[in-house]
This record gives sequence, C-alpha cells and structure tokens, in this order.
Amino acid sequence: MNAADLGLPVDVPSTALFPDQYELTMLQAALKSAPADRRSVFEVFTRRLPDGRRYGVVAGTGRVLDAVENFRFDADVLGFLREQRIVDEPTLEWLASYRFSGDIWGYPEGEVYFPGSPILRVEGTFAECVLLETVILSILNHDSAIAAAASRMSVAAGGRRLIEMGARRTHELSAVAASRAAYVGGFNSTSDLAAGFRYAIPTVGTSAHAFTLLHDSERDAFQAQVDSLGRGTTLLVDTYDVTEAVRSAVEIAGPELGAVRIDSGDLLLVAHRVRQQLDELGAVNTKIVVTSDLDEYAIASLAAAPVDAYGVGTQLVIGSGHPTCSMVYKLVARAQSDDPKAQPLPVAKKSLGAKSSVGGRKWAARRVDAYGVAEAEVIGLDAVPSDLVDRQLQVELVKGGEIVAREPLDAARERHVAARAGLPMSAMQLSKGEPVLPTEYA
Repeated sequence: MNAADLGLPVDVPSTALFPDQYELTMLQAALKSAPADRRSVFEVFTRRLPDGRRYGVVAGTGRVLDAVENFRFDADVLGFLREQRIVDEPTLEWLASYRFSGDIWGYPEGEVYFPGSPILRVEGTFAECVLLETVILSILNHDSAIAAAASRMSVAAGGRRLIEMGARRTHELSAVAASRAAYVGGFNSTSDLAAGFRYAIPTVGTSAHAFTLLHDSERDAFQAQVDSLGRGTTLLVDTYDVTEAVRSAVEIAGPELGAVRIDSGDLLLVAHRVRQQLDELGAVNTKIVVTSDLDEYAIASLAAAPVDAYGVGTQLVIGSGHPTCSMVYKLVARAQSDDPKAQPLPVAKKSLGAKSSVGGRKWAARRVDAYGVAEAEVIGLDAVPSDLVDRQLQVELVKGGEIVAREPLDAARERHVAARAGLPMSAMQLSKGEPVLPTEYA
C-alpha cells in the first residue's frame, strides 16, 4: 500500500539536506577508506525517559517512512553541496544515485516504549544508513514528545474531548507535525487546517475575541455568528460579562446552542456557574468548552467540573515541558568485510559516563503477568525465548528499500489506546515517577 491508497496528501519534498554535515563528511571518508559498503545496523533508543515520566509514546513513524522515501539528491541539492565544497566529486556522484535499499524494523506508531527500547532498527550499508541519522531523530524526538504529552492529557481528560490548538505557539511546519502526533496520543481534533488537509484529522474552530470586539455589541456578534454558522456553533462567552453573555447566547441560538467556550478566569468556578445557568435557561444539551493555557495538571484539576471539552495549545506543542525525548541513533553492529553475507558483529562506544550503550542487533518483547498486564520490557540479542515469541514489539517497516507498513493514522491512534491500557495502573498517575516497566536484558 502506498500513500495514495490512503487518500492522504503526503507529498514530502526532498529530505536530502536534513542531515547534519558530518553525516556527509563521514560518508566521503568511508567511501575513500573502503568500509562504506559494510553491512551495518543502527538503532534508535533513549537512555532515559524525560524526568518524572512513566512511559514514552512512539510517534512520527509514518513521517519517517515518508522522509526515507523522499531522501533524494536532485540537481539543485547536488549543486549546493558542490558550490559549498561540502564533499568531493566522487561522493557527489555516489549521492546522485542514492536510494535507501536496506531494511527498517521498529516499534509500530502509537506503541509505548521505555529506556533502552530499540524503537527503530535501520540495516543496510554503512553509507546508506549513516545519512539518515538526523532526519530520523528530528522526527521521532519531536513527534514522540508531543504524543507523550498528549497521552498524559488524554488520561487526565478521562474521556472528554481534546482539541489541539497550538499552531500559533510553534513553527508553522512543526504545528502540522504536532497536530498529527497529538492525534496519535489521544486528541480528537485540531484547529490547524494544514494538519486536517495533510493527515485527514478532524478540524474545528469558530471565533475569537476579536470577532466580538469588532461588533457594536456582544449580541450583534453572537447573532452574526449564529446566522452564519447555525445554532450548533460554539459561542465565546468571556469577552465581557460571562453571565450576560450566556443569557444572550441562549436567547439568540435557543436551546439548540452547540456550546459555549470559556477562555479565562477561575475555570472550575465559572464552569459550574455556566452549567447551572445553561440548565436553568433550558439549554441542557449545550456543551462547555474550556481553553486558557491548559496542561495535563490543569485538565486533571477540572475533573469535577461540568466541562465537555478542552482546547490545549502551548503546553502541548512544547511537550508539556519536555520538547524532546533524547533519542539517539547509534551504530550497534557492523560486518567485518564488504561481503553481503558477512554477519554484523556487535559494536558499542565505551563510556565512563551516562552515554554507554549496548551493542548488537536487538529484539524486544513485553512480558505480561497472569492477568495480561505488562510487567517488563525485555531486550535481547540471541534467540527469542519461546514464551516471548508472540510478545515481540518490532515490526517490519521497510524491506529492501520498499515501504511495507504504511497505515491510516487512526490505526496508530487505536494502537496507543490498547498499548496504554496494557500497562500497570500506576502508568496513569500524573505525579512524577520512575518508568512503570523495568527494562531487562535477556
């Protein structure tokens, strides 16, 4: 299946200049010294979760596949590299025909992960794999951070709807990726039209305070909005006096008024008062939406409030204080010769600090207890134990350079719900804590 089969416009420009320069200079040196064609294995993992987090969420896998597929050095890109003397002519000739022809395995999008989890495994020649480091990490680090924050907010919301509305708080292209990752993590819709267009995420939006201020009165603004968008619209009621605004909103739209939005003040108190007022006015089905710099803790504090939906912006697109996952891309195995049949041998950097890693191509499985609840993330190098064969986490994403695992975004979203549900109940706590599963090496 390709992107067109999904009906989603995922036209991605060439990603060939997304690498850091040292990836190209390493390539040049390897081509000259001969080991560029040695079979190599790179893995993406993180040594630790962000401080206090109990689990991570894999997001961005679909975007990684797009990036790998579109990693092409066209004439303009090659001209830039030549003009800037980044690499020599033999390397430019090699890059001109670059096509990733290796294999990629990884945790499927929406799955949860823990320290040491081999989230992605890239296999091929050293030359073709080393170029993908930065583009893969930039996508996975960003998207997984947003998805993890979204997941925590989804837990805090307890089934109430979540609206992503952070586009104005980040880079315009990051906003689209953030909307996608938030949807994987449990959000229901976005205000970002580009995200809706590119990824078929439901979009929502009605009006801001500027629309009310434009009119001679709040009633005029409400009337204009209802006339244009219908009685089921959402009216913003905190521009002036909330009580008066709610009264006017129901008088104009009637009990069919879709929702009111509250964007300031003591949200817990105001929501209770607005709910009581709406019910007294007969608008018992009118929903209440709250916004205003929410994060998972603010959402949790509103659990007792009669709120139907939350709109979240700034804290979501910055990962609620953790904008990266500190994932790394490390060479863990390489062949001793250029023979395609030579088996990769484990390699690892020696370090006295916290940057140590474990060499070798790894498998990963999640062991569960008698009740089906996850109890450990198990990582190994040799044969998979028989009791874990059916619990393996990695799936084939790319085979011989061909994408083999594209899927609708809703599949990743549903997978995350299932993966999170399989964790111990303590994973749902918002208080700081250690990873909810230990990482064991078999």
